[in-house]
Formats: sequence, C-alpha cells, structure tokens
Amino acid sequence: MKVHPNAAAPALELPMPAISCRGGVGGRQEVAVLTVWRKSLLFNCSGFTVFDANGSLVFRVDNYGSDSKGEVVLMDAAGKPLLTIRRKLSLGDHWLIHNGEEAVNPRFSVKKHVNLFNSKALAHVAPCSGGGGVDYEVEGSYSQRCCAVYDEQRRPVVKVHRKEPTASGVAFGTDVFRLVVQAELDTSLAMAIVIVLDQMF
Repeated sequence: MKVHPNAAAPALELPMPAISCRGGVGGRQEVAVLTVWRKSLLFNCSGFTVFDANGSLVFRVDNYGSDSKGEVVLMDAAGKPLLTIRRKLSLGDHWLIHNGEEAVNPRFSVKKHVNLFNSKALAHVAPCSGGGGVDYEVEGSYSQRCCAVYDEQRRPVVKVHRKEPTASGVAFGTDVFRLVVQAELDTSLAMAIVIVLDQMF
C-alpha cells in the first residue's frame, strides 16, 4: 500500500481560502501538500516520515526508545537536524522549538490550551523573545486528524486532515494524513507544530 501521493493525484482536495503570498520560505510560491506517515523508516524506532506531492522524502523523525520523550528532532531527508522540539519544565504542557540542535534561544513556544469554554482550541504558538514572527492558534481535533493553524488575522495557514481512501476504497486511518501548508509559512515549522500536537494529544 502506498502512503505517499503519486504524481497523478490532485494537489489539494480540501479547499482553503486564498492567502496573499510574499514569497514564503526559500521562495516557495504555492501551497505545499505533504503526506505524513506516523512511522519511522528505521527498525525499532517511532517517529514520522513525510513525503511531498511527488512522493519524495522531505522530513523524518526517528525516536529511539523512551529517552526521546522530552526531545524530538525534525530532520531533512538526508538526516540533517532542522528543528529540535523540547518539553519545557513548567506547569501545563509547554514545548519549545529550537533551530537545528541548539539548546538555547528557542524560536517558538507552544502551549497546550486549557479552556473549558473553547473546546476547539488545542494550542497557542508564539514567537519567543527577540525571535520575531506572529502568533498562531491551533483549533480542531488532532486525534481525529482534523485541525488547522490560524494566524493573527484568523486565516488558516496550515490544515491537517485524513488522507483520502484509495481508488479501491482502502482507508488509511489516523497514521497517514495530509499536511497542507500555505506559502508564507515554513513547512518545517508546520511539521514541528504537528510533532508537538502528537506529543500533547
């Protein structure tokens, strides 16, 4: 069974409002549609394997045993560390996103929402001091693979939804899903947010 999309598959089957693009990261001018497989390619590891719309490997996460529960490294296809996600020692569920394997000067902070009056709210993503950027809100249900990340203007910049069944009707469940990222957001940051949600929920 293929978990990655093939070239003939439609680029996006979940409509998203158009968002003005200022070039994105690395000059990306269009929506990125990634397929996320909640499984490591390495034997006896947990993690993630992420493919682009052409079926090429773009990101991977390989967790070795229980020692990695408080720290997760997002790598590119070649195994180069892009971002490290670390749990912060504090009350509540709080994670920090660092560049590469750095342990200081985190880029973003992700806090789990605890709000009885807004059951849709999952987490708040904020730039760390001096890091620049905007705040994001995550809403929906990650456990059902149906959630979105909204910017400060309430525009959806990331959507997570289940991968469509195959032509023969085979469903993928929650371990294989789509990650749709608008052009102005770094796809590695979008994947880092998914990793944090997976730790939280």
